Amino acid sequence: MKYSTLFQKFLLTCLILCGMFLSCSSDRQTGDTQKTGPMPINVYSAEKGDYIMSEAVIKADEEWKKLLTSEQYHIMREKGTERAFSGKYDHFYEHGIYSCAACGLNLYKSEDKFDSGTGWPSFTTPIAPENIIKRPDKSLFTTRTEILCRRCGSHLGHVFNDGPKPTGLRYCMNSVALQFAATGK
Repeated sequence: MKYSTLFQKFLLTCLILCGMFLSCSSDRQTGDTQKTGPMPINVYSAEKGDYIMSEAVIKADEEWKKLLTSEQYHIMREKGTERAFSGKYDHFYEHGIYSCAACGLNLYKSEDKFDSGTGWPSFTTPIAPENIIKRPDKSLFTTRTEILCRRCGSHLGHVFNDGPKPTGLRYCMNSVALQFAATGK
């Protein structure tokens, strides 16, 4: 009987200590986020020709709605898609850099763009793997790989394994998620 009471007290003490630890660590995490601001990220900049430190872009939905058109908001923040063959960059072949329409992060080079015949601008590779996030997408009764902007988390499109050499990949992007800046050859 005596050991049973000691064991119960021990368990109660452990539960109290665990609760205190979890409470303190969650307070500490919240405090750190508020003090440090957006998370620093290492991304490639075409303008600099090298990797740079940048900050994640974090905005409330209302801010995104003010910044983006309704179509951009639907595609980039709600993971929609534009109609095939409707985007301005589907049959667009000027020399330059394609960046995120929401935050301006460099994403693709015109040299890596090709006509996939799908109705969306397609690329064989991103400008740098660090500039995108790949995430499983199990919507539409299939599993695909979603592509997001590393800096702002905006939905850009999907990547498929049916592209041309040398990568064999097709980064199928929404035109409204991109902005183009011409560069000299």
